[in-house]
Amino acid sequence: MRVAFIHDWLLGMRGGEKVLEGACGLFPQAEIYTLFYKPERVSGLINRRKIRASCLQRLPWVHRYYRYLLPLMPRAIERFDLSGYDLLLSFSHCVAKGAGMKARGERSPLHICYCFTPMRYIYYQFDNYFPEGSRTWIKKATERLRPYLIRWDQEAAKSVDHFIACSENVRARIRKTYGRDAHVIYPPVDTDFFDVAPGGRRASRPYYLAAGALVPYKRIDIAIQACRMLNVPLKVVGVGAEEGRLKKLAVGAPVEFLGWQPQEALRELYRGCEALLFPQEEDFGIAAVEAMACGRPVIAYEAGGALETVEEGRTGVFFDAQTPEALAGAIARARSVSFDPALIRESAGRFDQKNFTESLSGFIAAVAPGGVARKTRVMKETRDLYDPSGS
Repeated sequence: MRVAFIHDWLLGMRGGEKVLEGACGLFPQAEIYTLFYKPERVSGLINRRKIRASCLQRLPWVHRYYRYLLPLMPRAIERFDLSGYDLLLSFSHCVAKGAGMKARGERSPLHICYCFTPMRYIYYQFDNYFPEGSRTWIKKATERLRPYLIRWDQEAAKSVDHFIACSENVRARIRKTYGRDAHVIYPPVDTDFFDVAPGGRRASRPYYLAAGALVPYKRIDIAIQACRMLNVPLKVVGVGAEEGRLKKLAVGAPVEFLGWQPQEALRELYRGCEALLFPQEEDFGIAAVEAMACGRPVIAYEAGGALETVEEGRTGVFFDAQTPEALAGAIARARSVSFDPALIRESAGRFDQKNFTESLSGFIAAVAPGGVARKTRVMKETRDLYDPSGS
């Protein structure tokens, strides 16, 4: 099969990019189409592919303001000519699912969408993305464009043959938003790389950790305020549009902004922290599982994907309101729990790379031409990637 991967944008190694990276091993010759691409911010495994960026990539300094181009993204993703492929595998939280809309016809490629979520900024979390204090013109312009974006997104969903959801949480959103069912395949976590520190060593000075893109829905502001209230150190890993506002909010608090960090440094930060603070409602939440793979507990808002990964009192602690007070209370409660790093790591094993690859390859083979016979062969080939002996 000629296979094309479509990803919204490649501007950092966050959860979506790690899913794309996990799929690369299944189709070594697949080409990647994306709206925006910054080679120095993605992994070598992705960079080794032939990557085609959209016409928007040619705009000057576009990586600084690409989020404001949301109204232009639907037409830009549609302009890719994908008619010569047999399989389109889109990885979408924004517009990637619409890449195959103009490839429909007598010889339409099979289109499978791995959906991280329907567009949260137009359906579910508009107020989180444009809170009080947002630039008025941006908020008003987006409000006026929401009906158009929703209509386009609904049409784009119709061009998808099969949906895969990254969690049961997202499966329910897909059913509600598009009236479609989805098959759940959890994202891959590199549990071989993310593991407990040798000898169980910890940082000499205790700290809490928050990691992820600095965007409004991640609610890093809550983590900053809670740590200020308790006067406990917080390290923040990530970059994004909220960075300036969050740094102002953190003035005088024991908060350190570390920016983007390579995987090796992130692993050490997970290993050394008291706990990962997870104040957002997440689609799945790879960072939480990475921290757990390193044997560290997660203090999570009791909603979304965290309900499928974190277990109260065993691998972490929940809080039930997105307020600094609720998070501070959960941090205090977590201090009284004796967490077992080995048990926490064992729980993270449910989401390892092998489970993801076998599930994805099996699903694709089952729905592609050839059905069950092809599924049996592809599943064996996938197992051989991890166990050449065939055992």
